[in-house]
Parts: sequence; structure tokens; C-alpha cells
Amino acid sequence: MAELANFLVIGGALVLLLALFPVDQLRRRLPHSPCRIAWMFLSVLVCLFFLGYALYALLFWNEAQQWHDLVVPVIFFFGAIFVLIVCLLAARTADDVTRLCHLEYENILDPLLGIYNRRHMDRCLRSEADKTRRYALDLSVLLIDVDFFKKVNDTYGHLVGDRVLQALAQMVKGSVRDFDMVFRYGGEEIMVLLPYTNSNGAQTLGNRLCQWVGERCLIEEVHQGEPVNIQVTISVGVSTFDPAVEDEGEMVARADMALYRAKKNGRNRVEVADQAQAGTFKNE
Repeated sequence: MAELANFLVIGGALVLLLALFPVDQLRRRLPHSPCRIAWMFLSVLVCLFFLGYALYALLFWNEAQQWHDLVVPVIFFFGAIFVLIVCLLAARTADDVTRLCHLEYENILDPLLGIYNRRHMDRCLRSEADKTRRYALDLSVLLIDVDFFKKVNDTYGHLVGDRVLQALAQMVKGSVRDFDMVFRYGGEEIMVLLPYTNSNGAQTLGNRLCQWVGERCLIEEVHQGEPVNIQVTISVGVSTFDPAVEDEGEMVARADMALYRAKKNGRNRVEVADQAQAGTFKNE
């Protein structure tokens, strides 16, 4: 009887020590936050429980003589198993949640440019348009296209062209506000969705992006044995949502028309869609 009680207490103490490993793994993966502090506090509690088990074993070693003397050791043992199972489940759940978050992020991200893809763009457009209608907010879009991008591909190759697009996408992403959204619209075209932004604000941002891109070297490349700084310019089409007469697709279509006009008028410029055209056609 005494041997069984001793085994249950010592076994429970060892199980508690095992529970510290998943808790420590989970704590290390968390950022510095109240949640991480809570898991650190749980680790301290497990250590205190272990000391309690050790103290009980020291005080009542070989003292169990009757069956009822096993009540506390049994509670200790299965309590430790319960703590271990909870800690293992917490660590496994954190792994599964992290995996799901990665899958969701990959599902909405363009793998080449590192910005949102067209599928996510459609969802965000609908969501922001509904918000604009409901609360009478401003909403604008920029459509950005690289001028003479075919020349970059023909001169330096498609791999360099991809790097140019990547650098441009990250420059645009780093130049907008946290709640603005940057998407790959198609090919080398990038769309920026600007909540709470009227036509003047969107045009100002478009002009600023034109200036910044035109003044900067996007990438450095070795071409035919010589170092080359590759610079490009962009054309930008701007449109602002008019929820009374159009849907979000028409807003994007007007931005596309403004982008075409920017290219026709000499490139490296911003053109704003005529607001009077809102509602005059459907984007099929």
C-alpha cells in the first residue's frame, strides 16, 4: 500500500515536470504580451505544484496503511495528468491555429509581389463599398501601371522584370496608410484601395507615388558585365466611389479608363476619372 502511494505521488510530480515542456514551447512562440505573461504564470504554478508534491512525499513517505490513505495520492496523480493533457492540447491547438492562419494568409497573398491578390481584392472592394454606402464615407482607388514595362523585360529578362514589380509593390505598400490596401490587379498593374479618402486626397497620393518612383532606383542589376540602376516611371488612374449611381466595379472601371488616359497623354502622370461618368456604364 505504501509503495503504491509513493509511486502515485512521485509519478504525479514527474508528470508535472513533463507538462512544463509544452508550456515552455508555447510561451516562446508568443510575442511579449499579457497572454505570454499568463503562460509564464502557469509555469510558475506548475513548479509550485511540483514542490507541493515533493513536500507531501517527504512528509508522508511510507505512511499509507489503509485504502483511504490512497485518496490524496490518487488525486495528485490524476491531477498531474489533467495538467499535462491541458498543456499538450493548448500547444497542439496553437500549432493548428498558426497553420490555419498561414494558409489563410497564403490564400489572399500574391506569391510573386507579396501584396494581396485579385480574389481578396474583390472581397475587400465589396466590404468597403458597403461601408461607404452605410455610413456615407469617402472611398477612392488608384490603378498603377509601369510605363514601358515590356522594354524592361526585353532588355533585362523576365526575372529582372519580376524583381522590378516586387520592388515597386513593396514601395507602394510602404507609402500608404496602415488601413489602405494594396492588391495585384493583373499583370504589372497594382490597385490601391483608399478608405476615407476623397478624390483630392487620392490624386495627391498618386502624384506623390509618381514622383517617388521616378526619382528612385528600384533595383540594381548587372547587365552585360556592367552594374545598372533600373528605374521606371508609373502611370496612375484615380476614381472616387459614388454609391448613389454606381457599384464598386464601375468605380474600378473608371479608374482603368483614367489610367488609359494617363498613358495616352504621355505617361508618368496621374489622371482622375470624370465623376460625371459615374453610373453611365456597367463593368461586366
